[in-house]
Amino acid sequence: MKKQIYDVIVIGGGAAGLLASALAAEQGFSTLLIERNEKTGRKLRITGKGRCNVTNNCRPREVIDNIPTGGRFLCSAMNAFSPEKVMAMFEAMGVPLKTERGSRVFPVSDHAGDIVGALNKRVRKAGVELLQAKAEEIETEEGRVSGVRTDKGHYLGRRVLLCTGGMSYPLTGSDGSGYSMAQKLGHSLIEPKASLVPLEIAGNDCPDMQGLSLKNVAITITDGGKKPVYQDFGELLFTHFGVSGPLILSASAHLKDYEHKHYRLSIDLKPALDEKTLDARLLRDFSQQANRDYSNCLGGLVNKLMIPVIVRRSEIPPATKVNSITKQQRRRLLELLKGFTLDIEGPRPVAEAIITSGGVDCGEINPKTMESKLVPGLYFAGEVINCDGYTGGFNLQIAWATAYAAASHFE
Repeated sequence: MKKQIYDVIVIGGGAAGLLASALAAEQGFSTLLIERNEKTGRKLRITGKGRCNVTNNCRPREVIDNIPTGGRFLCSAMNAFSPEKVMAMFEAMGVPLKTERGSRVFPVSDHAGDIVGALNKRVRKAGVELLQAKAEEIETEEGRVSGVRTDKGHYLGRRVLLCTGGMSYPLTGSDGSGYSMAQKLGHSLIEPKASLVPLEIAGNDCPDMQGLSLKNVAITITDGGKKPVYQDFGELLFTHFGVSGPLILSASAHLKDYEHKHYRLSIDLKPALDEKTLDARLLRDFSQQANRDYSNCLGGLVNKLMIPVIVRRSEIPPATKVNSITKQQRRRLLELLKGFTLDIEGPRPVAEAIITSGGVDCGEINPKTMESKLVPGLYFAGEVINCDGYTGGFNLQIAWATAYAAASHFE
């Protein structure tokens, strides 16, 4: 009996793989989806804290502006499958969507499982054949893709779409195996690094405030130059190793050169108050607590977990009576509240990152079709490509757009 030759073999059942395999099968291509996990979409299920930030409700140009690595490469794909089209697609698939702050798009239900469920339903309806196996090598014959070798045998295919993700959250299947498969076929790899990742901070201040979440604070990150590297407003979290939270994850995407630059984080704890107004506030608070110890009068200004650190940093003896605090000491406290600085040592390991920066070199991929320029019949989609964006749904938009580009150009 002659062994079946699939028109399309998709490696990786994440966001890009699920969409691309469904689109391929709907066009009449016999399609095999290889996924190593028992269930597809494992990483997709935990994105956006389990809510799934599907895309960003903005124009393609704005998406490109929020993709610092590979943005230009993605222009064609983003215009062909814009956020507007992505949203319309999921609505048509029975998943109502809503737009929140920062134009972030989520399912109305706030359940990532609804997105995964809709994609799985579409995959089944399209007739995609699903194989639970680990892809080990993409095979070629006379320089062209011929199939995939897995831990469960060889599967012949005229086209192979590689969308195995990066190296973040390896327990979901993103273990970097796609990189090695691409390299074996001659593709260049931009070194994978963590992006959208918590940051490690020098010293004991963060461990002393572990678990403290600060809302409505402003941050500025500098690298010793004249201009800030990053500025934003929002929420952050102190941890045993440093800092995390939405502000920090967004900031990390802008910090690329830890080896040669010294990054410093400055937190404005009172961004709504200018220095004059804050100083008046300090004078008022101090006058109302004139006979109390300094360490006992900061409860109205900062969280109790932060008080010992503020006292230590201000270098005002904790037992100092408030009515004896000098103008110079008050100034030191004010500067600390407006600029609580922390020295960044580097990012947490890539396994803790939301996404991976780096991957298969964009210069070796056709930006319109996502087909390899080196190996006919080999295509790429999603995080395995050297493209990554900021937080806000941009990385999933990359997955949808590249999957659509590839599946739309199978011939």
